Amino acid sequence: MMTGDEYRASLDDGRETFFAGEQIFDLPNHPILGITVDSAATGYDRFYDPTPGAVGAFMTVPGSAEELREQVELHESVDLLTHVTYASIMTLLTAADRIESTFPQGSERIREWVKDAQQRDVRITQCITDAKGDRSRRPGNQDDPDAYVRVIEHRNDGIVIRGAKLHISAASMSHELMTIPTKSMRPGEEQYSVACMVPVGAPGVKIVNTTYAPRHEDKRDFPMSSRHHTPEGFVIFDDVFVSNERVFLGGERAELAGVFAHSLGLWERLGGLSAFVASYDQLVGFAQLISEANGLEKVSHIKEKISDMMINATLVRSTLEAALQHCSVTSDGAAFPNELYTNVGKYHGAANYSLMVRHLHDIAGGSILTAPGMADLENVDTGHLIRKYMSTMQSVDGTYRSKLFHAIRDYTADALGGWYAVTNLQAGGGLHAQRVVSRAHYDIEHAKRMALEAAHMHEYINGG
Repeated sequence: MMTGDEYRASLDDGRETFFAGEQIFDLPNHPILGITVDSAATGYDRFYDPTPGAVGAFMTVPGSAEELREQVELHESVDLLTHVTYASIMTLLTAADRIESTFPQGSERIREWVKDAQQRDVRITQCITDAKGDRSRRPGNQDDPDAYVRVIEHRNDGIVIRGAKLHISAASMSHELMTIPTKSMRPGEEQYSVACMVPVGAPGVKIVNTTYAPRHEDKRDFPMSSRHHTPEGFVIFDDVFVSNERVFLGGERAELAGVFAHSLGLWERLGGLSAFVASYDQLVGFAQLISEANGLEKVSHIKEKISDMMINATLVRSTLEAALQHCSVTSDGAAFPNELYTNVGKYHGAANYSLMVRHLHDIAGGSILTAPGMADLENVDTGHLIRKYMSTMQSVDGTYRSKLFHAIRDYTADALGGWYAVTNLQAGGGLHAQRVVSRAHYDIEHAKRMALEAAHMHEYINGG
């Protein structure tokens, strides 16, 4: 296993990564991207075990509902790159289980690669969303055939791929890019049916980063995003060679492409659902704190809004509990969360997040955006006056209330807030994707039978 310092050193592998129009040659010491590196390095030190052959606790494959719950609880406290690594491994093992009977070669390669990755203690990011071109057309009908990542050459020792993957969190800070199809493919689209592991430092890989990290000298006004932020990578595969042992699906089986996409969807949505549990409780907490600071915690419509928020938070938590409790165990002995509860919970969390934020903004008021900065509170000419007028009562001083407003703005109404607003909807597929999977796993025949029984129409049950 690697230490944090060894992880930092491992990033010096010739990778081509860019930010704000410039190539970055020293990620650990970059003033913005380096913060994410530090966060990942802290994760390395946290899980470091010098025992030969040891595997990080966060990489342990759960074998029961209780072990799955322990992993979910553990991942609530890890950095995003560590969490994404675990989700990637579980995605691969899920896909391996699902393709074993029809494509054992790919299944065997996946399991061997996972064992190797666990021993190398690498970090993995998920490359799934393609550039897509004209969204109304299939991959094979685009003006530019590279709109979806595809195999452009088959060699005896591997394949060459070309294309781009978008919205790849922490891609520049990882070691491996889990590159899989974004959707199901049809006959004739075999070249787009590619699933493989690409080293970040492989020749031809180029990563362009964006981030919601604050570009301000005084980070106190950004109490959340200044401490933890994750760049999003625009990953370009400019004719990249991938050796055979890293290829799980190499452009030969169009019908298996969707297996990888759906396998990732399960673990992405479980991670999203788990994140909603924490974020919903935090939103309720901010709403209650700012209502008390404003002196409005006993006003009826404020209490009603917070009650609505509490109900939504509890429903989200309930779906996570159901997803874990009703898990299934594969032939490999790996526990997978229940598909129905995972997708319903992710859908409910994503669909109602804007309502939660709206309630919080309505309760808090306009000072979310207009509260003076912390440096202004320290100004000798204005600071005492700002503190005076930002206070609301003897027990609530202006500094405390200002800090609450800055936290709420940073979390919900600034760059980080915008990132949450979009990613909560899109991570793991949009709302439609969760509807489709929820419908597929809901027992509609049972519901129809119950309705017929309730109506005393027993003669129509089972087509009678």
